[in-house]
Parts: sequence; structure tokens; C-alpha cells
Amino acid sequence: MTNSKTSVFNRALDLIEIIGNKLPHPATLFAILALLVAIASYIGDIFNLSAIHPADNSTVRVKNLLSADGIRWIYTNVVYNFVNFPPLGYVLAVMVGIGVAEGSGLFNTMIRALVLKAPRKLITGAIVFAGVLSHIASEAGYVILIPLGATIFYALGRHPIAGLAAAFCGVSGGFGANFLIGSIDPVLAGLTQSAANIINPDIKINAAVNFYFMFVSAILIVIAGTWITEKIVEPRLKNYEGNAEKIPVDDLTSEEKKGLKWAGLSLLVIILILAFTIIPEDGIFRNPKTKEILHSPFFDGIITGILIFFLIPGLVYGLIVKSIKNDKDFMKHIIKSMGTLSTYIVLVFFAAQFVYFFRYSNLGLIIAIDGAQFLKNIGLTGIPLLVAFVLVSAFINLFMGSASAKWAIMAPVFVPMFMLLGYHPALTQAAFRIGDSVTNLVTPMMSYFALIVAFAQKYDEKYGIGTIISTMLPYTVLLTILWTALLIVWMLFGIPLGPDGYLYLK
Repeated sequence: MTNSKTSVFNRALDLIEIIGNKLPHPATLFAILALLVAIASYIGDIFNLSAIHPADNSTVRVKNLLSADGIRWIYTNVVYNFVNFPPLGYVLAVMVGIGVAEGSGLFNTMIRALVLKAPRKLITGAIVFAGVLSHIASEAGYVILIPLGATIFYALGRHPIAGLAAAFCGVSGGFGANFLIGSIDPVLAGLTQSAANIINPDIKINAAVNFYFMFVSAILIVIAGTWITEKIVEPRLKNYEGNAEKIPVDDLTSEEKKGLKWAGLSLLVIILILAFTIIPEDGIFRNPKTKEILHSPFFDGIITGILIFFLIPGLVYGLIVKSIKNDKDFMKHIIKSMGTLSTYIVLVFFAAQFVYFFRYSNLGLIIAIDGAQFLKNIGLTGIPLLVAFVLVSAFINLFMGSASAKWAIMAPVFVPMFMLLGYHPALTQAAFRIGDSVTNLVTPMMSYFALIVAFAQKYDEKYGIGTIISTMLPYTVLLTILWTALLIVWMLFGIPLGPDGYLYLK
């Protein structure tokens, strides 16, 4: 019976891997989707597809992208679509700051300091915590923390795979949570805003729109991840009987400690300066007319604040440890960071065409109106609707790893649809982030999954995809339940998800 269940499980995993491998490159996928939107607009025009807008009772008709007017629009707007796609500028700007902080070695040292200085009883929680915090960097969590978690557990006489699992839980399972705004936040916010503009052209979604929910979610991930590791995963693994070589975990050098100290002080100064711009009633970054904080230059320019938040401490740290000796070193780190975005820029070019084709054709608006009406008719609204959306997002994540690619496809459909049901885009985005995170741990389609297997095989060559999935499955199941429950509690109490991050449309 056990062998039969294992066989079915393995076949299911094989099927997921086969389907995922057959998907085209994300950029190609968006090009295909843009073409399909054009064809769909042609068919919709033939059948006079339309819907009644619930706001003003006007008739919304399909605009044919393959008509003379549509082709002229495509020809004259390809560059506009690309350049004005919100996630592009947001990410390029943020990566200037992150590039300096990462290139100078600040992120690496922060993670090591956090884990190495934690008391022995708190080491599991410290590793999960560091994993969640690592989202502010692009690859530090996967490349540095996950093998470091295994190494530290092994050095302490604990099973190395339990340490790997704890780090993997924080880095990947808690991807939608964080204690700070990271590089993915402006990407998702930009995509959400583009989708929301289908219904309301004036709505703006800032990068911190889910911050309150993210912060509490991060605490949940740390507590749950620690408990699952120590009560379920580690006892199941039992004692490690391999003979892998123990790698010494180097402590921080005096220079690195000094660099951290001064980077921290510089960060404190930045926070005080920014606070001075919004806390006083006449603060320069408050709304000059209404004196509001939420709808103010501070949040309109939050991307600039995030850039400075990483750039200055990264620069200070680099100057102290001499990883930045002159302006050439400074620029080298930024250029290297930008170099990693080449794939993303290509992806954005085609994603932008898909999103703007969808908007121009009115297909997104019509689908949203009819979809919202359908959900009302079957009674799927409120908490059941959001729970269902979390599960749909989690399922799609099994086959498509990139969060930005998934959301670029899903947002133009679900954000307007949920807006017509009265839900703010911030709530839809928060639900997506839960589903997009929890199945990262068990899908071979996650871009770093092969690397995780390679880390595990350093301790036993027999460890493979099945080993990692069976080890991480308890995290996926329990995090899905607990994180979704947190969202339900959030909705029941009507708590804002972040600055300007309402649950419902006003």
C-alpha cells in the first residue's frame, strides 16, 4: 500500500516536471499571449462581444486589434507600452541601491552575523528569520543562507538537511512576507497598478501597499517555520549518519563588524531624516495642500526612499571594508546589478505588450465585468472567494516559477474582477502573494530547486527531488493553512494591509 502511494506521488511529481519543462520561455509566453489577445479581439468584434459597465451603465465593446485602427495603435505604441510599464522603472531604480548593498558585501555579512550570533536555542528561528529578511536581496538567500543553514546545523551535531529546510522555508516559502520592502514589492505593485487602471485610470498602488500584512506574515513564517523544523522535519530525519566533511563557519572579521556598525548608524540617520520630512505637520514630503501622509510626495516617491535605504548603508559598508575604494568600484556594483536584469528587461518588453493589448481591446474589462457577475450569481464572494484565489495561485505556482511572470498574466484578469466585487487591489495582491509563496517549496519549476538538490547531495548522494519535496511538504501544507487563516482574520477585523492598502474600495 505504501509503495502504491509512493508510486502515485512520484508520478504526480513527474507530471508536474514534464508540464513545467514544456512551457515556453516566459518572454515567449507573453508574446504568444499578446498574439492570442489580438486574435480574441478580432473574434470578439465579429460576435459584438460587450458588457454593461456597472459604474455608469455604459456599453463596453471589444476593440479589434487586427482592424486598421488597431494595427495603427500597435505600431505607434510598442515603445510607449514598454517604457511606460510601471514595473520597469520601479525595478531599475531600486536595483541601483540594492546593487551597491549586495556588491559591497553588506547583505552577505548581515545574514552571517544574524545567524552566527544567535543563541543556540534560537538558531532555528534565526535561520528562518534570516531567510525571510534575505528577500531584500536578489540571490543572497538561495546562494548563501541555504547552504549556510545546513552547515551550521551539521556543525552543531544536528541533521544538515533540517538546517537546509529551515533556511529554504524562510527564503522561498516565506517569499511573500518580509520585515522590509524588497525588490519584488515594486514589481508586483506596478503590475497591480497596471491591472487596476483598467477599471480606475487614476488609482495608484505603492510598493508598501501590503507592508503591514507582510510584516505580521513574516513573524508567522518565523514561528511556524521554526516549529515545523523542530517538531516535524528534524524528528523525521532522525540522526545524520553520513560522513560529509564539516566546513568551519567563519566568524565576522573585525573589519566586517566595524562595517556593519557604521552601516547601521548611517541607516539610522536616513530613517531620522525621512521621519523629519513627514512627522512634522509642515514636513516637506507631506501633501502640501491637505497635509496628509498617505497621499503625499513621500509615498508617491517611495521607490526613491527604498533606493536610498539600501544605497547609503551599502556605500558606507563598502568604504569601511574597502570593497568600494573609489567611484569605479561604486559604479561596478551598480552595473553588475543591472546586468542581472537583462532577462527581466526582455520579459518586461513582451509582458508590457500583453498587458496593454489586453487593456486596449477591452477584453480585460469585459471579462472582469462578466466574471464578477458570475461570482455574484454563484455566491462566491468574501472570504471563500479569497481562499479560493489563494489556492488557485498556489496551484499555478506549481507550473510557473516566476512571481512577476505569473502576476503579469493573472493581475489583468483578477484585479479588475475583484475590484468590481468591491475589493481593493491590495487585497487581491496579498492573496496572490500567499499562494505564490507556499508551493515554492515543493515545485521543481522553482528556478533554484535544482540548486537546493545540489546542496543536499553534498551530504548524501541519494538525496534527490523526491527527498526535498517530502521534506518540505509539511511546510507547504501548514503554511498554506496558517497564512490563509491570517488573511481571514485580517479581513474579519478590517485591518489595512499597508499604507493606502485598503481591503475594500471606497
